[in-house]
Amino acid sequence: MAGLFHSTALGDLSLKNRIVMAPMTRSRADERGVINPSASEYYAARASAGLIVTEGVNVGPMSRAFDRTPGLWTEEQTEGWKAVVDRIHEEGGRVVAQLWHAGRASARGLLSDKQPLSPSGVNDDLDRLQVWALLANDAYVRIAATSSRAMTPAEIRGVVSEFRLAAANAVRAGFDGVEIHGANGYLIHQFLSPTINLRTDEYGGSAERRSRLLLEIVAAISDVVPRSRIGLRLSPFADYNSVRDPKPEDTYRQLAHWLGTAGLAYLHLADTNAWTGAPDYKRMLPIFRGLYRGPLIVNAGITPEHAARIVDSGEADAVAFGRLFLANPDLPARIRVGGPYSSPQPFGIYGGTDSGYLDYPTLDTGSREAAERA
Repeated sequence: MAGLFHSTALGDLSLKNRIVMAPMTRSRADERGVINPSASEYYAARASAGLIVTEGVNVGPMSRAFDRTPGLWTEEQTEGWKAVVDRIHEEGGRVVAQLWHAGRASARGLLSDKQPLSPSGVNDDLDRLQVWALLANDAYVRIAATSSRAMTPAEIRGVVSEFRLAAANAVRAGFDGVEIHGANGYLIHQFLSPTINLRTDEYGGSAERRSRLLLEIVAAISDVVPRSRIGLRLSPFADYNSVRDPKPEDTYRQLAHWLGTAGLAYLHLADTNAWTGAPDYKRMLPIFRGLYRGPLIVNAGITPEHAARIVDSGEADAVAFGRLFLANPDLPARIRVGGPYSSPQPFGIYGGTDSGYLDYPTLDTGSREAAERA
């Protein structure tokens, strides 16, 4: 496991180890999208990660797939995140804000009765979209997605501006960088898909034109954050939210060419299908590694033992853990001594109180001291 504990750099982001906390939606913001005060303790408890990637942070009011998720477009939201970032830094951690727009994976009830936005208004698969809400009885449940409508060119430009503003607010809040959420069937991923993006203008058609929104977002964020502090998350083979790309190798090979010269801090590849027991890790790497030689994080369904082999072999520079970090705030210490590892509780994943949020145990004193000596 020693390789996981070697320091590294992802662009200008210095990591004390190769163990990254993956973005995990927890849905504990208030109705205005302000992150809850308890988030300071939640994230600070996990500051031993080499890098924390926050839960998805909405860039604007039309970007909600999950109820009570935080935002970064208002002053109040920015101040809420500043308190969280300050606590992480006090504990010696590094953190980037994951910037998110859900696009068509939403519902009117989450968008002030407005229709969700999408590349082309494809709505034949609403039952496959993951949209969640907090009910009046405090139950957090999946709800029906609402039909989306195609975005106008002006609305596309507006979304690009929203990403830029959110990135600027992330800088004001003290984040060490940002990660663009281009995965999991959300807006950027929707534009990349030839079955969801049926546009005939400059944002649709060829793989290059379907990538235009992403490239414009990167350019806009680069005005306020150095590219060496901008990461990008992609999930080429994800079934989640039904992007239905029949030839992801063609779509993402074009992106890999661009990434080779883009100068981003890192690429974060998410094997989302591993959640359902159908991993695509070995299919993803060949698309990118021949053309992109920059820093790489891999994620989803990876055990600590496998992570150590990945890093030692040079396949990736770091490995991101989601559910293990949710249930084990001191995950690096546990990895160092070979466990034990707690499992996520069946309650409190989304929404609710501090139960299932702040009450996961850390190693006992003796085990922790052994980890520090190892």
